Amino acid sequence: MLSLHSYLILSAILFSIGTVGVLVRRNAIVIFMCVELMLNSVNLTFIAFSKYLGNIDGQVFVFFVMTVAAAEAAVGLALMIAFYKNRESIDVEDLRLMKW
Repeated sequence: MLSLHSYLILSAILFSIGTVGVLVRRNAIVIFMCVELMLNSVNLTFIAFSKYLGNIDGQVFVFFVMTVAAAEAAVGLALMIAFYKNRESIDVEDLRLMKW
C-alpha cells in the first residue's frame, strides 16, 4: 500500500508535465491532452485525500471534474474541427488570426 505522500508526488509530476505541455506545445490537440492530464492529476489528488481522510467528498468532486473534462473535450474538439475546415491547420499560432 502506497502512502499519501507517494500519490501526491505522482500527482504533482503529472500536473507539471501537463503544465509544461500547455505552455510549450503549439498543436491544439496536444494542448487539450495536456489539460486532460492536469485534470486527471487533480482527480488523483482528490481520490488520495478522500482515501486518507476516510470520507467520500473527494470522490464526488472527481465526478464533477470528469464532467467538466468531458465538456471541455467535446467543445474544444468541435472548435478545432471547425477551425481545421477553414484554415487546414490546428496550430495555435494561427488561432489569433481568426477573422472571418
